[in-house]
Parts: sequence; C-alpha cells; structure tokens
Amino acid sequence: MKVQPSSNNTLDHIYQKLVNEEDARVCTDISEHACKVVPGNFLLQIIAQFFTKLGDAIASPKTVLAWLFGALSVPGIFTAFLVPVRESGSLIPQLVIASYIRSQQLRKWAFVIGCILQGLAILAIAAMALTLSGAAAGAAIIAALVVFSLARGLCSVASKDVMGKTIPKTRRGRLNGWSASLAGLATLGVGVVLWLGLGGDGGELSLFALLLLVAALLWFAAAFAYGMIEEEPGATAGGKNAISEAFARLRLLIDDVPFRRFVIARSLLLCSALTAPFIVILAHDNTGAAAAMLGLFVMADGLASLSSAPFWGRFSDTSSRQVMVYAGATAAAVGALLVAIVVLFPALAASPWLYPLFFFVLAIAHAGVRLGRKTYVVDMAGGNKRTDYVAVSNTVIGVVLLLAGSVGALTVIMPVTGVILVLSAMGFAGAWLSSRLPEVSG
Repeated sequence: MKVQPSSNNTLDHIYQKLVNEEDARVCTDISEHACKVVPGNFLLQIIAQFFTKLGDAIASPKTVLAWLFGALSVPGIFTAFLVPVRESGSLIPQLVIASYIRSQQLRKWAFVIGCILQGLAILAIAAMALTLSGAAAGAAIIAALVVFSLARGLCSVASKDVMGKTIPKTRRGRLNGWSASLAGLATLGVGVVLWLGLGGDGGELSLFALLLLVAALLWFAAAFAYGMIEEEPGATAGGKNAISEAFARLRLLIDDVPFRRFVIARSLLLCSALTAPFIVILAHDNTGAAAAMLGLFVMADGLASLSSAPFWGRFSDTSSRQVMVYAGATAAAVGALLVAIVVLFPALAASPWLYPLFFFVLAIAHAGVRLGRKTYVVDMAGGNKRTDYVAVSNTVIGVVLLLAGSVGALTVIMPVTGVILVLSAMGFAGAWLSSRLPEVSG
C-alpha cells in the first residue's frame, strides 16, 4: 500500500479538512507520483467543477433559456427541444468521443477544449438574444446548444478518466460531493435572483445577455483551472478508428453482466430527474402560481445540493451502490407520496408550500442518485476500461433520455399524477436492481 505523504503546507491542510481525515492512507489504485500531488489535483478539480456547475445553473435550459425563449417570442416547438438537446446531445456521441480521448496521453486537455467550446457557445447564445427573435432566434440558439452539448460530452468523459488517474478511490465521492455542494450554494443564489423577478417580465434582454456572459466566463475559468492539473501520460490503446471502436465497445452490454445491470439500474433511476418538471406542472394545475414559484423551485434545488451533497459524497466512498439504492427509493417515494396527498387531501393540494417542499426532498434524492452512479462507474473499472464504461453508459442513457422524455406524452391519456406514479414505479425498480449490484467502493 502506498501512503500519501503528509506536509504542513496550506494546500494539504485544506485538503485534509475537506476529506476530514488526518491519516490519508488511500493511494492504492493510482501511481506514486499521482499520490504525491493529490491535494492540488483534488482542489483544482473541485474549482473546475464548481465553475462548470455554476455556469450550468446560470444558463439552465429549464429556467433561464426557457424564459429567454419566452422573451424572444420563440415558437413552443423550439422550447420543447431545449432540455433533450442539452442532455442527450452530450451523451449519445460519447462512444465516439471516448475513442478520441483514448488516443490522447493527457486527457485533461479534452476537458479544457470542451470548456472553451461551451463558453463560446454560450457567448453565441447571448449575442443571438440581442440580435434575433422568433423562429430565427429559436433555430440559431438550438444550433448553438448542440455545439454546447457536444462539448459537454467531451468534458464528461474526460473528467471521469482524469479523476480516476489523479484521485484515489476513497476520495472521489467526496470530490463530487464538495463540488456539487458549492454549486448548490451558487444555484441557491441564482434562485434568489429569479425569485426577485430579475428579467422575469421578458423585457430585460440585456440582463439575460449579461447572465449568459457571466456563465461563459465561468467555463473559461474552469478551463484555466483544469489545465493546471498534474496528470501523468496514459495508455492510448483503442484510439484508432472511432466508429468501429465505438461499436465494438457496445459489446460490453452483452459480455459484462455487472456493467449491463448498472446501465439498466441507472436508466430506471432517471425517475429522479424526470419527476421534477411534473411536480412543477402539478403545482401549476393545483395552485395556479407556478410562475411565481419558479424561483422557489430553483432555490429548493440549490439548497438540496448544498445541504446533501457532502453527505452523499462521503456515503458514496463507503458504498456508492447503497447510495443508488436509498436515493433512488427516496425519489420514487417522493412522487408516490405527493400523488397520494394530492388525490386524498384536496385541501392540501391547493397549498403552494407543498410542492417546493417535495421538490426539495426530490432534489436531495436526485443529488444522491447522481453522486452514487458517478462514483460507482468510476470505481467499478480501472485504466482505459473506465473510459469505456463511462462512454457506453452515457451513450445508452442519452438514447433512453429521449425515449423516457416521451413519458410526458402520457398526459394526453392520463393525469399528471398518473405520469408521476409511472416514474415512481421506475424508481422503485431501479433501487431494487441497484441493490443487486456488486460492491465496488472501498
């Protein structure tokens, strides 16, 4: 066992405070040199992730971009594509992206390039907000969002591979937890801004552009911080023909049974993300105050990450599998319980406080699902196989997201409460399947 050397410098002191252990006897799966520079790499990755997550909060397609489309009188068909393009566009191409990353000895530069491209795409959206309107603005912004999403996929694969090379196994959950917690604090601030109604009347296009400019600068700052990470050169096997290599890796879903079960479980646990907008819709249907409550929902989301992410991160280092189980079951229970209250107690259903409260608990569960599955997929494989696992699972999830997003069409034949129950059933199934996964932490 390699032992990480201790020192009295400020960097090591901050690191020890964040991981909350004086004896950092953890370097069992990274190199001797990587072990010596863990504190600096740990903090740089927290900083970079914080900047990107804050940028995501400011340029969120669920809030800021959706409101921007309203201000620009963009047709609804473009608004419907905001979230699917942002999420699936960054996931589906990851098999090909992974082949490119595997051809690079230093993978951190892929993350840097991805951050720069995301910043440029957001700058383009800000410019379009000031110069275009209607369908032209919708088409142009969606096109920029495609570039943003592809660049986001580049960062997603690269970051997990770099984390696996530079951060020891029992510290990765805490890294994700602290960055998510800090981002939650920032998201809380964004929610306060929305709650105060800044830009909410659709006439403050200059304020929208300013918010997007700030978001772009955050991605540039993340690129700078990530470029300072000390990463050792890695193997480049498998970086030949991107398309053929990509399809070859899909065999992991057939040959690797534990990985296949993880992907299925992760797909079912999408309920934690998909339930959220339906809670907002339910609030609108029963209180008529969804627009006024939007800031409260965003604040609830930020407060949930701020308060729960460090707990989920530490728990993930102990057992990321159990985090997926408990968080997934909680997300499913939130939806089922809310439906029960709305159906059985109509008087409570009209109370505006009910929905942000349940949204808050759901956001806590969603933070757990995200941290659990991120830590699990990094811990379950080493070396280049880690890149394959991340790329294959993300590509499959991107397709599943497009299909699962169509669950919203069920509102044509059933009430919103029925859709929430369908998603809750998915969540319970995902939690059960997660409980049958092998332990990979520790």
